[in-house]
Amino acid sequence: MPFTGGRNADSESAGQTRSGAGLKAGPDSGYFRRLGRRLTADLGELDADELVEQAAQETGACRAAECRRGEEVTMVGRLRSVQSCPQSVAAPLEAEFFDGTDAITLVWIGRRRIPGIESGRRILVRGRIGDRDGAKVMYNPYYELRGNS
Repeated sequence: MPFTGGRNADSESAGQTRSGAGLKAGPDSGYFRRLGRRLTADLGELDADELVEQAAQETGACRAAECRRGEEVTMVGRLRSVQSCPQSVAAPLEAEFFDGTDAITLVWIGRRRIPGIESGRRILVRGRIGDRDGAKVMYNPYYELRGNS
């Protein structure tokens, strides 16, 4: 009987290891591919992928890239930046919302500050998509604050 490296030829062809667990741990396995991607990918890409996965878990949440003008949508994502102009009397509070697929500007008219609305915060927003200078915008959206993760 020829030497097969300690493995049965039948189990090797079925993709099983010596322990019979059915897992391959070679250089082309999914684990090493994911590990290599996490180590070499841009942090922005990893963050976007994480946001897309989280939004998929939320019920009723849709992707910003798929939303069109006039649609009423619910989305989950993160606030990238928050801007307000305290010197102006009627200055709106604006925030850039990103869900991993596209960015949308959230505008609260007549508000200078909203507690909890800050950069890096996870948020669920609900409202109607509009268009301002070719960019997606949502005016006075309903929002729920989520964890900061």
